[in-house]
Amino acid sequence: MDKKTNRLGLEVQPYRGGKTTLCAGCGHNAISERIIDAFFEMGVDPSQVIKLSGIGCSSKSPAYFLGGSHGFNAVHGRMPSVGTGAMLANRKLIAIGVSGDGDTGAIGIGQFVHLMRRNVPMIYIIEDNGCYGLTKGQFSPTADLGSTLKTGQANDLPPLDTCALAIQLGASFVARSFSGDKKQLLSILKASLGHRGTCMIDVISPCTTFNDHEGSTKSYAYAKDHDERLGDISFVPFFEDIAIEYDPGTTRQVVLHDGSKLYLKKVAEDYNPTDKLAAVRLLHETVQRGEFATGVLYVEPDKDDFISLMNLVDEPLAFLKPDMVRPGPEALDEIMESLR
Repeated sequence: MDKKTNRLGLEVQPYRGGKTTLCAGCGHNAISERIIDAFFEMGVDPSQVIKLSGIGCSSKSPAYFLGGSHGFNAVHGRMPSVGTGAMLANRKLIAIGVSGDGDTGAIGIGQFVHLMRRNVPMIYIIEDNGCYGLTKGQFSPTADLGSTLKTGQANDLPPLDTCALAIQLGASFVARSFSGDKKQLLSILKASLGHRGTCMIDVISPCTTFNDHEGSTKSYAYAKDHDERLGDISFVPFFEDIAIEYDPGTTRQVVLHDGSKLYLKKVAEDYNPTDKLAAVRLLHETVQRGEFATGVLYVEPDKDDFISLMNLVDEPLAFLKPDMVRPGPEALDEIMESLR
C-alpha cells in the first residue's frame, strides 16, 4: 500500500519529532500531534520552519514535532525577542513559538506585550494549564480566581486573559482552543499558517499531574463542561478547492493574506470575528459566566505585519553580502559632510 504523502511529496515522518518525555495524558502532547497534522496537511517545508520556546513543560514541546526544522530554546520568557530577531534576519521562514502560561504571563509578559503590538509574523501558542508544572504545580498567572490546588489551597488573585491582552495590544489573529478538541484545534492551526502576522493561540491544556482535579478550572472535566464554542470552523487552503456546506447568512468568510479562506459557521448569535470590541466583550461575558469561549476570536487579515512595516528588502538580511549591509568610509564621509 502506498504511504500517504502531501503536496510536497513528503510522508508524515519528517514532521514528527522525538519521543515525548512529558507525563502520560498531558494535553501538551495532543497539541504537538495537531501541529504535526497541520504542517503535514498544509504541505509546509520543514526546513523552512523555525521552532522557538522558553522554559517550562510547554517549552519542551518543540522537540516532539518537526524534527528536521531549525530550533531555538530561549531563556525563560525571552522567546519573543529571539523570534523577532529570527524573522528580521530571514523573512522567508515560518516561525512557530510554544510558550506556557507562566513563561508568557509572568517573567515573559513584557516581551509578550511588544510581540503582540508589533504584529510579528509568528504562530505563538500558549500551552495553558494554569500552573507551574515544572516546579510542582504552583498557581500561574492564568489560574482562575477561586480555583484550588491539589492541596486544597485556593487562588485569591485574578487571572490574566492572554486572548484579551493580545486583541487589545495588536495581534491580528487571536484564538483559543482545548487540547482535547482535535477538529477545532487543527482548523485553527491550519488557518494560522495562512495568516501573515501574529497568530496568538491560547490552548487550554490540562496538567494531569498537578492540575486535573476537582476544583481546578483547567482540568479535562471542567474544560469539557464549560467550553462555549463560537461555532464550527472550516479552513480552505489556497491550493485546494473544497466545497463546504452552510446555510446562507450563518457563515462568515475571512480571506487570509495568501488567499486561503477561513469559514466560521455560527450555531447561535451572529458573531463577527473582525470586530475587535465584540471579541473583547465576548471574552468578558464568558468569564462572568465561568466559561471560556473557543474558536477564532479575532482576525484582522489586512493588517500590515512587522516585517512589512520595516520596509525590508525582499532578500533575507541573513543572506545579504557584507558590502550591502556594511557601508564603506565614503558613505560615512558623505553623511558627516551633510551634517556640517
